[in-house]
Amino acid sequence: MLTVTTNANAADTSLVIPKGKKRTLKERLPIGRFRLGVQIAFSLLCVWIGIEFMLFVAGLAPDAAGPMVRRPPGVEGFLPISALMSLQYYLLTGTIHPFHPAGLFILLAIILVSLVAGKAFCSWMCPVGLISETVGDLGQRLFGRPLHLPRWLDWPLRSLKYLLLGFFAHAIFVVMGATALKQFLDTPYNLMADVKMYHFFADASQTTIIVLAVLIVLSFVFNRFWCRYLCPYGALLGIVGILSPNKITRDPISCIDCGRCATACPSRIPVDRRKTVVSDECTSCLTCVASCPVRGALELKTVGRKQAISPRRIAIAIVATFMIVTGTAMVTGYWDNNVPVDHYRQLYPMIESMGHPTSTQELDELNRP
Repeated sequence: MLTVTTNANAADTSLVIPKGKKRTLKERLPIGRFRLGVQIAFSLLCVWIGIEFMLFVAGLAPDAAGPMVRRPPGVEGFLPISALMSLQYYLLTGTIHPFHPAGLFILLAIILVSLVAGKAFCSWMCPVGLISETVGDLGQRLFGRPLHLPRWLDWPLRSLKYLLLGFFAHAIFVVMGATALKQFLDTPYNLMADVKMYHFFADASQTTIIVLAVLIVLSFVFNRFWCRYLCPYGALLGIVGILSPNKITRDPISCIDCGRCATACPSRIPVDRRKTVVSDECTSCLTCVASCPVRGALELKTVGRKQAISPRRIAIAIVATFMIVTGTAMVTGYWDNNVPVDHYRQLYPMIESMGHPTSTQELDELNRP
């Protein structure tokens, strides 16, 4: 028998691990490494897309010199609201809107990833999630422990992301019909939404800089502040992720009740008190699994099956799911929007005057030749 000492629940408790059941460091390290590898790969992909798009926008200027850089369709992954509208338009009409088709397929890929591996996009693929996690980890090292908001404040704040999601969902899936959706999707505002987004950050106002700085500071103090309280995308994937058959599962027989899993969980889920983790906050990051000192006590499993899913297999499943869906868009011709560059150049000088249409009359005026 092996004896370990832990500080779980702020108390020293001597716990016994059955002989041959101790999970070695060699077994635990790859769990985080696989996730970090996928995070870095997708973040580098986003950086590459960002550089390409920056060069594309620079080439739209009237005084631009040199050859025009091809617009990277992957930038549409940063237009989730437009993608949601395209999804609803497709469900109502069976037609894929031509302006941002890649955004629709990226959204479908992320939703499918959530069905396969829970809310894994947030902890395995999202570049904002990686930044938030890194900043939070730095703050935790500075303070010596993770800092959390009290539960009486945590619960109402967590509802904010669902209120934001509900607002967009109601507007898109309830208020707007096929005609209204097409009117909006056809607007120059929607076509140039990615360019406007670039200018929003490239030419950030003082207010924008202050808001971003506040969010970074809050994420430094309270780990993953944006993800936990404000991200409507995360709220959507959390709901979808509950439907995934693959869950973190605890074996009560093997578990030694050390509480390390609950202490390690960045989403503050009481993993040590659940047999199967069913939570909209679980991101399948496997941090709790990596912290568990007992082999087989805590694993990611398909509900109803005994065999655990290895970190390598879940990493392959996440990447493969995403690539299959986006690859399908490329093969079928629904990746590029095929909008002529001259049309972008024609609209570019008016980019600053393009406001979000708020009425049917404005939509009609924007769509008028």
